[in-house]
Amino acid sequence: MGAGHAHPLYRSATSVVHRAPAEAKLAALVVFVFAVVATPREVFWPYALYAAMLLTIWRFATIPLRWMLPRMLIEAPFVVLAVLLPFSEGGERVHVAGMSLSVAGLYAAWGIVIKGTLGVAASLTFAATTPASALPVALTRLGMPATVTPVIVMMLRYADLLSAEIRRMHIARLARGDSPRTLHRAGAIAQGIGALFLRSYERGERVHLAMMSRGFTGAIPEMPGVAGSARASARQWLAVTTPATIAVIIAVISWGAK
Repeated sequence: MGAGHAHPLYRSATSVVHRAPAEAKLAALVVFVFAVVATPREVFWPYALYAAMLLTIWRFATIPLRWMLPRMLIEAPFVVLAVLLPFSEGGERVHVAGMSLSVAGLYAAWGIVIKGTLGVAASLTFAATTPASALPVALTRLGMPATVTPVIVMMLRYADLLSAEIRRMHIARLARGDSPRTLHRAGAIAQGIGALFLRSYERGERVHLAMMSRGFTGAIPEMPGVAGSARASARQWLAVTTPATIAVIIAVISWGAK
């Protein structure tokens, strides 16, 4: 959990958003996402306001669109799924460009795309403005169980390491004449996955034993200046969570206007 580890999604800067306490930003993220998900898909104007809020935060955080948009392509599989819904759903249908589309499917596709896009954008905003070293203390301050916090942090820390190991294993198979596109190589791929699981399990045991031998008790300690910053003040909580509070108000109003 080295404090010096920088996540690839983190964008180093000195903006007011970057300096905001991590625990307040994390709480605001969760509330904002829940507000977006709770907004009825049949009402369109709230989503424009949510997008405007994110664009404003990006401006304060000095995050350019050319940096954010390519990283949002992670939701592409869900968009492909959503495109199929208007053709597969039943009920009332409308004709668009010679195609018969389900009204319920169109609403479902719209809901998946817009809510997924806003959720991914908000999550990337948090990742881009919050260093990984601030996450353990933030989770602890928010009351996350001491057993769960290290698991989440270690998962984030070693996701990149496992990805790199998968790439090395793939290159090693190709160097030995393997052709992963052929069906009869499925067994070799399955064996590689099993070996990766065993290596990951053994690495996890070694890391856990190393942490225990250094006095780790299961809780992330407060280490100002090293693994975290000062606790958020009431004024900081109010400032950071204001966008999330506005999102909740918009969601409530949208249900009344439905």
